[in-house]
Amino acid sequence: MTRLRARRHSSRDVVVLSIGLGVAIGVNVAFIWGPTLASIVLSGTDWNGISEIRWVGVENYHDLATSYPPFWTAVRNNVLWLAFLGLVATPFGLFCAVLLDRRIRFSRLYQGALYLPVVLSLAVVGFIAQLVYSQDYGVLNAVTGRETDWLGDPSVNIWVVMVAAAWRHVGYVMIIYLAGLKAVDPALKEAAAIDGASETQAFFRVVFPTLRPINVIVLVITVIEALRAFDIVYAINKGRNGLELLSVLVTENIVGEASRIGFGSAIAVVLLVISMGFIIVYLTQLFREER
Repeated sequence: MTRLRARRHSSRDVVVLSIGLGVAIGVNVAFIWGPTLASIVLSGTDWNGISEIRWVGVENYHDLATSYPPFWTAVRNNVLWLAFLGLVATPFGLFCAVLLDRRIRFSRLYQGALYLPVVLSLAVVGFIAQLVYSQDYGVLNAVTGRETDWLGDPSVNIWVVMVAAAWRHVGYVMIIYLAGLKAVDPALKEAAAIDGASETQAFFRVVFPTLRPINVIVLVITVIEALRAFDIVYAINKGRNGLELLSVLVTENIVGEASRIGFGSAIAVVLLVISMGFIIVYLTQLFREER
């Protein structure tokens, strides 16, 4: 057998690769890692963007935990948001993908209808939610004959807004899982059927384990969608009166009337730690199982 010779890159190839990698790394550093590191550093300062920067250490984090009530409300709402997307919207998206993968009648129509909300931004979804849930002109009150303040009642509004966000999330998850199901080898299903497994058993014991890479993608997307949610609540009531989220608090403190960049950066760091925590724990378990 002849050995395959390693292809030597010409000087032109090296230049093209260097430029391509350099641009990608430069953009990544400038727009992702640079602001991230800057936020971590600024979270230990007291600075309003104009005055001299004063180092305060962990004082901002202490104030968050002890003397800033909206922080814990926002943490609770973000946890609820993540739980609702992860335990309700994501499984429903998977269920829709399984049904569509069986090529039921009008499956193309259903697929388009479910995916349609994905092309809308969360801000637009927020405006649509106002048309549905508004106390004065909302469709829901008009149909039911009630006068419930769905968006103004702090005990209710977080739930109806999560339903609106899940409406968009379901289509996103559905299309990802549908692509994964199309790639599953039909021989696996046939072998399971020959062994006497029902459709449900074949799915959970044969098909679903093969979707592990898709599950990782969906998990990351779900966590990111839940923790960066901002547009929809800001479009409804600027993220106040029961709709406080960590992303809203970051915006209010950094670019609000009373700019507190150090304090807002501390909230951003907390948001970063929470999101990275979920992803690192899951990926660590995943890699450990593969070994």
